[in-house]
Amino acid sequence: MRLTRTTATTFRLFGAAAAAGLLLSLPSPAHAEFPEKTIEMTTLFGGPAQTISQVLADLMSKNIGQPVITVSRPGGGGAIGYTFLQSAAPDGYSIVFSSNSISTVYYQGNLPFNYSALAPVAQIGMEVPVLAVRADSGWKDLKALQDAGKASGKKLRVGVSGLGTFTHLASAALFNRLGLQVVYIPYGEGRAPAELLGGRIDAALQWASQFAPHVKAGTINVLCMTSKEKVDLPVDTVTCDSAGAKGLDLTIWRGIHAPKDTPPAVIAKLEASIKQAVESPDFKKAGDNLGFSPLFKSAKDFGAMVAENDKEIGELMTELGINKKKK
Repeated sequence: MRLTRTTATTFRLFGAAAAAGLLLSLPSPAHAEFPEKTIEMTTLFGGPAQTISQVLADLMSKNIGQPVITVSRPGGGGAIGYTFLQSAAPDGYSIVFSSNSISTVYYQGNLPFNYSALAPVAQIGMEVPVLAVRADSGWKDLKALQDAGKASGKKLRVGVSGLGTFTHLASAALFNRLGLQVVYIPYGEGRAPAELLGGRIDAALQWASQFAPHVKAGTINVLCMTSKEKVDLPVDTVTCDSAGAKGLDLTIWRGIHAPKDTPPAVIAKLEASIKQAVESPDFKKAGDNLGFSPLFKSAKDFGAMVAENDKEIGELMTELGINKKKK
């Protein structure tokens, strides 16, 4: 049979329509689920925080399906790292190992945005600072330090990580309760034991893991911890509240934040991976070694806690006259 032009055109149109129908009936390529590549966790500080963040990243890598690596971005009390994260794409591949520093650095005036510019993912734990003095000071407890400080008529030299940092705020809250005159002396990261033993400061509020070897050696005494309730630490001590600094309850939270507008499904995937890591025996073991208390809170509960803590820090910094964001 000879095809006319009209017949041929009809066949071509039919063939094209059939092909189109076949393509429509084929299954579409599956949309890849998060994560498809390496996740980068920004860390802000060294010391125990750096160690815990690395343990968390390693554990997350095992259960989320992609590597989670830590990248150190120190400086400005955390401002550099938070600024990096705030400008990162909200896709879940950039997260930050966060802490109360998001509030302190904001109220210091070193950060143009506060915690609300980031998306909470999960709390992973808390750390409790302890107050330490040289063993040869003769101060066995907080009352002995208080009595000696009042009798001397001199200002007590107290070392802190930096002016406006959490250790500065906690120290101020402690010594204000004791009614002591204090001068705060900032030192380099991790140098609290050296500054104490060198005689450049009289007391220091820092993480218990830094002092533990020196307590064992008998060269440093730890007088109290700043949490209201006693927690397990690498050194055994009482709470500052029970030792005379009534009402003192200051701890540092650690958590994970992502850029704002990160999709809820991505947040949920990260949150689930973090929960599995935090509740693992390996994470608990690392915490025991470093004086770190694992504590998981969901994105929702974590976000509410951060908002409440931010208000408390703002009020405390206002009392100390160092809140540069006060209206």
